[in-house]
Amino acid sequence: MSPRVRFLVIRLAQAVPVALGVTIIVFFMTHLLPGNPAEALLGQQATPARVQALTHSLGLDRPLAAQYFSYLGHLLTGNLGQSLMYQSSVAGLVGHALPASIFLIVYALVLSLVVSIPLATLAASRPGRVRDHGVRAFTMLAQGMPQFWIGIMLLMLVAVKVKIFPVGGYGTGFFGHLRYLFLPGFTLGLFLSPTIIRSLRASMISVLGADYVTTARSKGTIGLSLFRRHVLRNAAIPTVSIISVNLGYLIGSTLVVEHVFAVPGLGSLMVNAIFARDLPLIQGVSLAVALFVVVVGVLADLTYTLLDPRVKLDGKADAR
Repeated sequence: MSPRVRFLVIRLAQAVPVALGVTIIVFFMTHLLPGNPAEALLGQQATPARVQALTHSLGLDRPLAAQYFSYLGHLLTGNLGQSLMYQSSVAGLVGHALPASIFLIVYALVLSLVVSIPLATLAASRPGRVRDHGVRAFTMLAQGMPQFWIGIMLLMLVAVKVKIFPVGGYGTGFFGHLRYLFLPGFTLGLFLSPTIIRSLRASMISVLGADYVTTARSKGTIGLSLFRRHVLRNAAIPTVSIISVNLGYLIGSTLVVEHVFAVPGLGSLMVNAIFARDLPLIQGVSLAVALFVVVVGVLADLTYTLLDPRVKLDGKADAR
């Protein structure tokens, strides 16, 4: 087994207790939601007798501990339960909606990097000057606007009035996905960009004062070549950790933005499940989102070792 594969296996093994803790939190938090799922499921046909019978049929009258161990047992076999609203497998519903959400998150990350890297480079190249103040003003403005408001404004201006992009949906095919998800991806990218710009700008300014950059300049390396070869990679090391942490917040925003743009992802599924008090579906979506965050953390650790040669694959830094 290669050192990198062994490192990945160790990180995944360390994520198992975290995943178990996630199941506990997801299960008990969903049961704190007000109301009875049986009443929501029966709707206008709900009578005390019918509610009691359906509650017993669903096993919701058992102790929470017994319900959790039953839920965990089914979970270990890949069974996330049956959706009360859709009358379909939760695993199937989550699996159908997950690709759209992952595509949107990756798309938003790429768009945010396309915006953030040039702006951070522009600001770091002349700190304290007009361009630096302009970039910092942009980050403050972008961070101060709510994502759902940005999404609604883009929807009204670019999709409804100008009709450059579709109003909503997911599209078909790779390029169809790119076109349909541009507006929600750009909305989420604006949410992530200020944090990346700040982190990358500060790191670049620090790296520009390093001895190896001074040496590179003395050898005639200047301008974009200097930033590309010596500054950007070293400045990106702390930014990777910042991105991995903020991707968790990005996923939370995705749930709202997907609903605004009618993207058939986990966000729309979660909103519908909450209104219908569909506990199995809420648990399934929450678990999928939480495990996605865990996987992102593992991938961030792996990326960190690729960018920084001082970090060994056993997780210890090289002191030399």
